[in-house]
Amino acid sequence: MRLPILPSPTKPTTVILASWLRTASTRSPCPDTCRSLRTTARRGTCQARGCLGSPCRPRTARRPVDRPPAGFDRLVLYAYPSMGPPGDPPLTPDWDQIPGARGCTPESCGFRDHAADLAAGCAAVAGVSTQSTDSQQEAVGRLRLPFPLLSDADLRLAGALRMPTFEAGGQVLLKRLTLIVGGGVVERVFYPVFPPDRHAGEVLEWIEAQESRR
Repeated sequence: MRLPILPSPTKPTTVILASWLRTASTRSPCPDTCRSLRTTARRGTCQARGCLGSPCRPRTARRPVDRPPAGFDRLVLYAYPSMGPPGDPPLTPDWDQIPGARGCTPESCGFRDHAADLAAGCAAVAGVSTQSTDSQQEAVGRLRLPFPLLSDADLRLAGALRMPTFEAGGQVLLKRLTLIVGGGVVERVFYPVFPPDRHAGEVLEWIEAQESRR
């Protein structure tokens, strides 16, 4: 199944990846300083300026992101519906019956556990959902994620890329998918994603395959 606006994995296409996302992170892939990304929005392209946060100071702010941080060749941007702390009631009683709704925490933990291996392949990681930055900040701290979560609460990114969504509990949520972005273009789209807990390993295999061809 292929998204209508996203490119075929064999034919990269320049896309706009949003210069308005809010980041929520407690740590950055950068070992010592914040990473800055410069934004130049042009027709059909967007090169973003942003800061993914320092490793020592929690940060929640409006920061645009659309390309890999300095020192990385690719950005792995995984979209997920919603995740909350254990014990929180689901958005809707039938949450577990909604195809693709379950598995956001295991998926994020998978990317956490593979973050160092992905970094070794010059790939940075970020997650995106329509949840608030407060919810995402809680998840980053609780799960000890070494990468930022981005908020598309106003659905501007989803609308710009025509990303698939669904409604639950009166909220519009992103369907689970992953974009591999390099040099301002989407190189690979994973959609649908199943099972989510093994998806980070699938992405790592693809990244390693690309690196081995160099």
